[in-house]
Amino acid sequence: MNITLAQAEKMISVAQEKSKAIDTKMNIAIVDAGANLVAFARMDGAWLGSLDISIKKAKTARYFDMNTGVIGSLSQPGGALYNIEHSNNGLITFPGGVPIKNASGEIIGAIGVSGSSVENDHTVAEAGASAI
Repeated sequence: MNITLAQAEKMISVAQEKSKAIDTKMNIAIVDAGANLVAFARMDGAWLGSLDISIKKAKTARYFDMNTGVIGSLSQPGGALYNIEHSNNGLITFPGGVPIKNASGEIIGAIGVSGSSVENDHTVAEAGASAI
């Protein structure tokens, strides 16, 4: 099962609301179960450099079906996934990418958010992911 465009747009809307509530400007990407971009929004004034990062966070979360921050902790020197960020044409292994599950618990896509601190990125991504 895949995420629908309507679901992706709802997640972006909720993520934007959360971003405004914490006074940040974000780039928000939603990918489907195949890690293909479904929807994207760049809030007015969000960093241009974070555009690609948000998409890669979403893809990374979907490729490995876990939050990107968890992958980051496993990819530190000496870790089981050390240097994984160099695979798949570049991964992002810090917080802000979250898998999206349907009501049955199946992963149907992922959200990636970038534009502030990694803590804020993760907070906004979690808000967006919880929208469906």
